[in-house]
Amino acid sequence: MTTSRSADAPAVPPALGLAVAILAISTGAVLVRLSTAPSSVAALYRVTFTTIPLVPVLLVQYRDQLRRITGRDLGFAVVSGIALAIHFASWFESLEWTSVAASVTLVQAQPVFVAIGAWLLLRETVTRTMAFGIAVAVLGVVGMSVGDLLSGGLVGEAPLYGNALALCGAVMAAVYVLAGRSLRQRVALVPYVVIVYGVCALALLAFVLVRGLPLVGYPAREWWIFVGLAVGPGLFGHTVINWALAHVDSSLVSVSMLGEPVGATLLAFAVFLEVPTSATLTSGAVVLAGIYLTARGRPDA
Repeated sequence: MTTSRSADAPAVPPALGLAVAILAISTGAVLVRLSTAPSSVAALYRVTFTTIPLVPVLLVQYRDQLRRITGRDLGFAVVSGIALAIHFASWFESLEWTSVAASVTLVQAQPVFVAIGAWLLLRETVTRTMAFGIAVAVLGVVGMSVGDLLSGGLVGEAPLYGNALALCGAVMAAVYVLAGRSLRQRVALVPYVVIVYGVCALALLAFVLVRGLPLVGYPAREWWIFVGLAVGPGLFGHTVINWALAHVDSSLVSVSMLGEPVGATLLAFAVFLEVPTSATLTSGAVVLAGIYLTARGRPDA
């Protein structure tokens, strides 16, 4: 592991923090599948319940920074929040149509789309290793999308549709990262998260209202699932990963997140007895290898 970037050693070893975060994130797909509420409603409450505990921290410790946010930065935050809303809505929906293994692996392809977007929009360098990794990941995505059909083994009601939604989620996650890259250089973590998640929640709320979906009336079991999505994948997952970025290289964090598809697939087998097809496993391994090469091939890795 790389040495700490911080002058003060963290109280919790970064490796332990990353392990906890990956385990927490891996529960997200299973919790979504367990829920009987509409996927967009589950996404709305995940974001809302993740944001609520951070609002008092924002108002007490970051009030001055909040006042200094410019209109330009607010615009980036709106773009980032809307992209995050589409990411959650499309990914949660994908879990209703394809296997957990395929959905989580495909949505984790966002580093590949970040690399492509950074090259096209920000003129960032793409090394040969990154280019090769992108090509490998795309090959794996193609294999995962059509392999099950060719082999005759299907997991999910409409795997091609579900896989397409998961890919949409990956692209929107990349937009979220690219839009927030410059913003995070000027805005602290808590104000950034609260603003972006607030925009995301409003966008999801509008989507839910337009579709005429109920916001209340769900049994207690559903509310516990919503809270679980916020506490597990939200606070203990992505928040801990953002903390870890202060102590270890981003490339190491990106590579460690490849553990999510593995953890989610194992949990799906344990909870739902969902056994991925050989085509999904093989193509998923190719996608993960491509993401690994893309992350490791970065100039700053």
